[in-house]
Amino acid sequence: MSGLTRTKFLSSCLVALALLTGCGSEKAERPVASQETVRTVTGGQVIGFAEEGVDKWRGIPFAASTEGDNRWRAPRPVPGWSGVREAIDAAPRCPQLTNAFDKNYGLEPGIVVGSEDCLKLDVTAPDNTSEGGLPVMVWIHGGSNIWGFADQFDMTRFVANEKVVVVSVQYRLGPLGWFAHQALREDAQVPDDAAASFAILDLVAALKWVQANIAAFGGDPANVTLFGQSSGGHNIAALLVSPKADSLFHKAIIESGFFDSISLADAEGVSGDEENSAMHIEAEFGAGTADALRAVPLEKLFAAYKPDNGFYYMPVVISDGVALPVTPVRDALNSQASFNAVPLIIGTNRDEMKLFLPFDEKLATKRFWLFPVARDQAVYDLTAEYLTRLWRIRSLDQPIASMDRAGGNKVYAYRFDWDDGGSLLFTDTQKLFGAAHSFDIPFVLNEFLLFGVKNDTLFSSDTADDRDHLSRAMGRYWSSFARTGIPHAEGSPDWPAFTAEQPRFLRFDTPNDDGITVEEGMDDYETLVDELVADSRLDDTQRCHIVAHLAIWNFTRPLYKEIKRRTGC
Repeated sequence: MSGLTRTKFLSSCLVALALLTGCGSEKAERPVASQETVRTVTGGQVIGFAEEGVDKWRGIPFAASTEGDNRWRAPRPVPGWSGVREAIDAAPRCPQLTNAFDKNYGLEPGIVVGSEDCLKLDVTAPDNTSEGGLPVMVWIHGGSNIWGFADQFDMTRFVANEKVVVVSVQYRLGPLGWFAHQALREDAQVPDDAAASFAILDLVAALKWVQANIAAFGGDPANVTLFGQSSGGHNIAALLVSPKADSLFHKAIIESGFFDSISLADAEGVSGDEENSAMHIEAEFGAGTADALRAVPLEKLFAAYKPDNGFYYMPVVISDGVALPVTPVRDALNSQASFNAVPLIIGTNRDEMKLFLPFDEKLATKRFWLFPVARDQAVYDLTAEYLTRLWRIRSLDQPIASMDRAGGNKVYAYRFDWDDGGSLLFTDTQKLFGAAHSFDIPFVLNEFLLFGVKNDTLFSSDTADDRDHLSRAMGRYWSSFARTGIPHAEGSPDWPAFTAEQPRFLRFDTPNDDGITVEEGMDDYETLVDELVADSRLDDTQRCHIVAHLAIWNFTRPLYKEIKRRTGC
């Protein structure tokens, strides 16, 4: 199926989850600046505020505005300012289209919001940082690389509990962050301007800011850990292979991320069959020169991608030979010489794909036009199982096996299994979503908000104690890894490294479901396809519907023809 079909499918699913999430968030009072938080950083002085045992600074610029002639160029240095700059308010988002989740922030889906002066970051630190030397954790938000912002998740409890410094960064999104065009390369003022993965250059600039400034906030620039989820994890995988990020971080945590990239030629549209390639988009508004491209209004630029409810498909993480090597990200993991071999935590959720299935009309329906339920729970679960297995193979088993063969770094693997969500009338979130994509974030951060609001449906008061127990353990593992490179949580199992010979991983769940346990096993394409072909629980129509989903998500291009041949679909 096409990228646009996938986009429409995804947007429908997210509308449903937004309904279950809530109806909006309350607007908090503007914090009061605290003199104790004045710091000197690149560009000048900033002042933040104190809140619930932590100090916070919002919207600190780490690079210049990317508007005008700076659009589609490498990030430029921060211009200085005089006096003390208030770092109280959230930074404007990088330009993006709103979607169903933005209703939680009082915004309707499908409108362009944000500013090209958006390369800013937030810092959250324990309120007593006089001793310094704290581990630094840099959060890279998700959102399919087309949506999201630094202030999306509240780091207060995580920082207060774990005594780490967290930096939440913004980076260019959508066509402003990922765009391959010959005219732009020819107009480069410096070598890095010839990139296509501008978002990766933004993240590199943010990491350089951390190296130069984080000591002023109590952090140790020699102990920096990246962590991020979904496309945030995808971008961390890209930073693992980017020579420009070498020595800028020392450990990384990839939560439900990806290891795929697109060639420069495919992204530009001179080869391959990528939808919404740069040449295809350029044809929409007839702007073939660098100046003409930079002059395209944001609304017109985003509209060219034919978005549906704020979502659209486009090439991202482009192996451009500048921000990233020409070698695909996944292939670069085969040699220690071609990736930053730092200690890693990599994990997936047991039911990743259940976030995306509720509005597939062949798998689910709506009661009273509003409440999603599975048509046949067994078939729904089997579809999610095969698709999630594929996600794990692509995002955990295969890349870890490659790095294991290359040697040089320890990798710790996990699976998040919590599925004790509650019900909303006809919709049982335990059955519909289970341990779906993104549901692990509230547990890591010990903040049970999902996409900006409290979620009484998923996170009911009945499960509060068990959830908090699991959450605090996950937080301790994450912060211990950031502190020492070894994930450890007092009172919880030791976490063994994952290797091809001993594929052991930690399973995260609450005590009523066996708690946190060490499990063993890994999966591969051949086994998955063999079992899909032979699975007697599926009829041919159901089997072929699963195969169609494999095409929607583009996870198996090398084997897709073989899967179709063997299944007869």
